[in-house]
Amino acid sequence: MDYEKTQYAPLHYILLAVAVTSLIGAWVARGEPGEAILLVGVAAALVLVALMFGSLTVSDEGDCLALRYGPLPVFHKRIRYADITAVEPGRTSVIDGWGIHCLPGRGTTYNLWGFGCVKLSLGRKVIRVGSDDVDNLAEFLRGRIGASPGCQSRRT
Repeated sequence: MDYEKTQYAPLHYILLAVAVTSLIGAWVARGEPGEAILLVGVAAALVLVALMFGSLTVSDEGDCLALRYGPLPVFHKRIRYADITAVEPGRTSVIDGWGIHCLPGRGTTYNLWGFGCVKLSLGRKVIRVGSDDVDNLAEFLRGRIGASPGCQSRRT
């Protein structure tokens, strides 16, 4: 394994704070069961999202680049080095959002926080991988372009 970097986002702390606020609201609204249940449901959903998107690990798995969100490992993606035709440092925009997004004309974005990314061209397909280590990731990937086609690419 030649590259592994985990990026953490403060966004999950904000989600957890809103979840705690929702739980406090549910306790205050305990006399109104409908409102209390709704607020507990909102809190649970926010905690779940915070656990799924608290970090993004980008790592080398021999023949492919692995992207894993966590600490609850629900979303992941593998990109074969042999499929990558070009690599360049770039920036995402507000329209790309944070998390996993696919926009017509822009491709798919996997990011967590900030706007730095590495833009991967896979033929006509574009994937942007958000990172707080853009230069090192781009340099690593340039060295891996055209590697052997051994890993299976998975959809998220």
